[in-house]
Amino acid sequence: MNVAIAQTKNQSLSLDEFVARYGSDNRYELIDGEVFDLEPTGQHEEVAALITAKICVRIDQLNLPWFVLQRGLFRPANASMVAFRPDVMVIDRLEVAQEPLWQEQSIITKGSSIKFVAEVVSSNWQNDYARKVEDYAALDIPEYWIADYLGLGGIRHIGKPKQPTLSICTLVNGEYQIDLFRGNETIASPTFPNLNLTAEQVLNNPVAKNSVTTC
Repeated sequence: MNVAIAQTKNQSLSLDEFVARYGSDNRYELIDGEVFDLEPTGQHEEVAALITAKICVRIDQLNLPWFVLQRGLFRPANASMVAFRPDVMVIDRLEVAQEPLWQEQSIITKGSSIKFVAEVVSSNWQNDYARKVEDYAALDIPEYWIADYLGLGGIRHIGKPKQPTLSICTLVNGEYQIDLFRGNETIASPTFPNLNLTAEQVLNNPVAKNSVTTC
């Protein structure tokens, strides 16, 4: 996702500067000191909302001590100029109790607090397919979805001809194993088995056409 916005005098922002300026606005994230405007479209929001709704249902069915955040701020403790805003984050209630900033600032700092993330791809697809794949894996986040509903990703990531693709990244020995799903292929999620969803339903169907439950 993301379109970069100009910095004053082309200077990078520190984490503290970013939080002071953009911390309360969920349109922005920081990567290596550069601020990115998420600029979500209507369809982008529909895809993120559908993922959230379906996952909320499974969390409830499995009676898991987890909850879902949309565009919550994730500031990895070991990164000095990074603050991500994943479109969807599944948070462990038991782990988040140990988060140093959670109670006062609603900020996640530990990968161990996160069970699942999803990014819906927009104009700057490179961050989702490259930088975040590396960083989320390094933080031991078990599962990462890249929902590319427009087929914007590079050929090396989604193949040729380019088409709408859901990439499911599963952590195996510290690295992501990436499986691609398209069309009417049934999604296989290790974190949320039996979702009964196809890639096409996630990438193309408006929320209005689905039974939605939020949590």
